[in-house]
Amino acid sequence: MERDIGKLKKNDFTDIVIRIDDFGGKPGVTIREFVTGERYTGFTKSGVKISAADFPKFKEMINSVKESELKSDTESTTSESKPQQKNQKTLEANDEENSDEMPDY
Repeated sequence: MERDIGKLKKNDFTDIVIRIDDFGGKPGVTIREFVTGERYTGFTKSGVKISAADFPKFKEMINSVKESELKSDTESTTSESKPQQKNQKTLEANDEENSDEMPDY
């Protein structure tokens, strides 16, 4: 099972690709860089895999981000305080999943 969800342009040569895949029998969401160049075109090793088990927590964390928090001081007319370190959430992944290398597509 492999399905591209979408891509974001990082720069003239690199896109960030988000896809659902099943690497090593472990389904999840993969976020990877895809480069287009003279010497190489394809996925880089840069990226992250969110396991299906961790996806609900990941989605919760992403949905907790307010768009107003992403505006720079020059874009925003009001200054908002920076999020406190104590509010930072982390994903708990088991060691077995962390040992898997990202596939080179």
